[in-house]
Amino acid sequence: MEAQGGPIPLRITEVTTRDIRFPTSRRMDGSDAMNLGDYSAAYVILRTDTDIEGHGLTFTNGRGNELCTAAVAALAHHVVGRSLEEITGDFRGFVRSLTQDKQLRWLGPEKGILHMSTGAIVNAVWDLWAKRERKPVWKLVADLTPEQIVSLIDFSYITDALTPDEALELLRRQAGTRARREAEMRREGYPGYTTSTGWLGYDDDKVRRLCREALAAGWSHFKMKVGRDLEADLRRAALMREEIGWERRLMTDANQCWDVGEAITHVKAMARFQPWWIEEPTCADDVLGHATIARAVAPIKVATGEVCQNRVMFKQLLQAQAIGVCQVDSCRMAGLNEVLPVLLMAAKFGVPVCPHTGGVGLCEYAQHIALIDYICVSGSLEERMLEYVDHLHEHFVDPVRTRFGRYLTPELPGYSITLRPEAIAEFSFPDGPAWRS
Repeated sequence: MEAQGGPIPLRITEVTTRDIRFPTSRRMDGSDAMNLGDYSAAYVILRTDTDIEGHGLTFTNGRGNELCTAAVAALAHHVVGRSLEEITGDFRGFVRSLTQDKQLRWLGPEKGILHMSTGAIVNAVWDLWAKRERKPVWKLVADLTPEQIVSLIDFSYITDALTPDEALELLRRQAGTRARREAEMRREGYPGYTTSTGWLGYDDDKVRRLCREALAAGWSHFKMKVGRDLEADLRRAALMREEIGWERRLMTDANQCWDVGEAITHVKAMARFQPWWIEEPTCADDVLGHATIARAVAPIKVATGEVCQNRVMFKQLLQAQAIGVCQVDSCRMAGLNEVLPVLLMAAKFGVPVCPHTGGVGLCEYAQHIALIDYICVSGSLEERMLEYVDHLHEHFVDPVRTRFGRYLTPELPGYSITLRPEAIAEFSFPDGPAWRS
């Protein structure tokens, strides 16, 4: 899978990690029915015997971020000393060497802190590979053949929902028209929606102001947080409908705060405001509960996936017809390699993918995933859009760019996840200047 013309050979010599935390709780940014934290990242740098580095992160919400950095350190021996060619030549096998570590596997398997930290390393490899090839990650994948993409995927435990042959057929179906969709994305950008107007900790005046600013910037799809109090949710929904009108879409997000019955009652009460979806209405692991809610609240869709722990959970949600929107996250699973089969399963089951991005670096990551889905996998923009939150982008070397409610296509090599050195210094925990006080 190497670029023509002779790629630069390189070997990974060191894995370094940093505990990076941003004090977002001070302004209620990111507040919802269950969370009020400090957007944080277990940040990974793969150093090599060249001047090219691979950067990756996994997102957390503050306390406990140090556990992910420790897990990255525990996995580092799988990476150090290996050449990039060795890893990408058997990328599937490399990922399995991390997820199936004979001792660390007992701490998972394939879920939780260890799996998220695996994703940080795997995505750092993608960043390294793309920088070496002088391409953004989405373009690196778009230039692979269907056979090469399938070779990246671990199909363990999911062949009852998606076989390698089915994945190959899905990819081949879109291969001949990739160039047209790529040109469209470069020209028009990928459609998005904003969550930045609807955090639960914002007062009504701030919500009104942010809605008006978002409308002026061209946003036409809005998400609000719900779940603490029904009457307050009804009031805020009325407020947002008053500001954005009825011709624009409104989505709601409960962040897992209800039992199944509570979710059905609450969503039916909110139905008068015509929400397109209810996101995370109950426990993320409750597949049958999601299916029950989906049947009860239709035509309002059920959306989930931001804390879905692996491809097997997504398989079950899709098989059970439990979700109408697949919200794959960039950091919860074992990196882009495990995201790919989720995109393919969603395409097979006819469920649109709207990646989750609420957290530091997730917009930067997810723009590549959305482009890969459209260009290589689904070939459709119907009911597909990418979440946008207007927080912390200024700290990245290649931050997301939006215009009139659409993501502009990233063009710089890599996974758009490299933090500026001054941001690493400022927000390193607990000794960075942002935390000394």
